[in-house]
Amino acid sequence: MNEVVIRPLRADAERTVQTILEAAERTLNRKPNATMEEIAAAAGVARTTVHRRFATREALITAMAIWASRQLANAVEDARPESTPPIVALYQATANALRVKVSWGFAMNAALAPGNEADRIKAGVVERCDLLFARLQEAGILRADVDPVWARRVYYALIHEVCQDLSGHPDDADTDAFATQIVETLLRGVGTPNTQL
Repeated sequence: MNEVVIRPLRADAERTVQTILEAAERTLNRKPNATMEEIAAAAGVARTTVHRRFATREALITAMAIWASRQLANAVEDARPESTPPIVALYQATANALRVKVSWGFAMNAALAPGNEADRIKAGVVERCDLLFARLQEAGILRADVDPVWARRVYYALIHEVCQDLSGHPDDADTDAFATQIVETLLRGVGTPNTQL
């Protein structure tokens, strides 16, 4: 298995890598079979610059998935799921996650070899979300008879469906409005009758 390791880079090199990753996301989202040359052109760098940073197309896609997964993990952490009131954390985590998933749709859905770093990062996100859903139940926001893990899976499915609709149109996404719809849909299905939305 080819493990991709992203090492700390100088600030200018980090900016170049980020530019390449963002250009690759835009390009591959529109044209999944785009070449490294097309990605380099979209990034405004020489093909050799892309190849110097990413030896293969697979290495580039893996790096994109790792980058996107880290952005998702940061988005969930920014909602402070352990300390913010759980309903507030749920809304904020939803809006934050939608921004990442819509902007990084290709990378978030890339098929990688099992056991990769992106999967490990996403597993950490699942743990944080499960903690949040347990807090939602403890606070009486989720019904006592609902399995919080099942509720989290339904929540993930709702996010996935919204992201499928917005794929390729991140600038058109009113993530706050969609976050509200997702949370309200979820809580009307598994929430307690008295939950104020």
